[in-house]
Amino acid sequence: MHPDGALALSWSGGKDSALALWTLREEMNTEPMALLTTFTEDYERVSMHAVRKELLRAQAQATGIELVEIGIPAACVNEVYEERMAQAFARPPLDQAKTIAFADLFLEDVRAYREERLTSADRKALFPLWGRDTTALAQEFIAAGFEATLVCVDPRQLDPSFVGRPFDHALLSDLPPGVDPCGENGEFHTFVHAGPIFDKPIEVELGEVVERNGFVFQDLAADSTGADFVS
Repeated sequence: MHPDGALALSWSGGKDSALALWTLREEMNTEPMALLTTFTEDYERVSMHAVRKELLRAQAQATGIELVEIGIPAACVNEVYEERMAQAFARPPLDQAKTIAFADLFLEDVRAYREERLTSADRKALFPLWGRDTTALAQEFIAAGFEATLVCVDPRQLDPSFVGRPFDHALLSDLPPGVDPCGENGEFHTFVHAGPIFDKPIEVELGEVVERNGFVFQDLAADSTGADFVS
């Protein structure tokens, strides 16, 4: 257990979340009591990443950690988001979580917002990856045996052809100057399907590519019978 009490980890299913869990376990000897994920209720997909809920559940099962799902509406305004989060933290198991860990790397405004909201709720924030060099972190991710796929690309920052590609050395070599190797500025998002945090890989296959709300998404399905992408 973390010195400041039971800890929950904010979980998107992506590369940085996976690295945060790995760091908590390997460097801090801490096991989260829950993974916390927000889903867009209209689509039953992870907010922003648009990954199917069942794939996040498969990830959680492979980590052996309980997944807490918080539903929010599409185009969720901040007041509704904060209300849903407050409701979740008032119920088990999150009512026991005194510390919430986040995978943020260097965005000061995001960190300040998280700390302010948690302080007002009498909780603490933890940032196990904060300040780490993102180039080194990306290389470490690959070297550790993690495998991930780019599931969302912001075409204003990165060519749409990158969506659906594996997060590997070839991809890092192809990223244009100015794009963060970990996508910390929102250039891209990933889904992790294998690595040392899991007891088994999550089997996925590529579905269709969809452009929605100014972003390009690569659908992933657990098998060929998966439902169509919700547009």
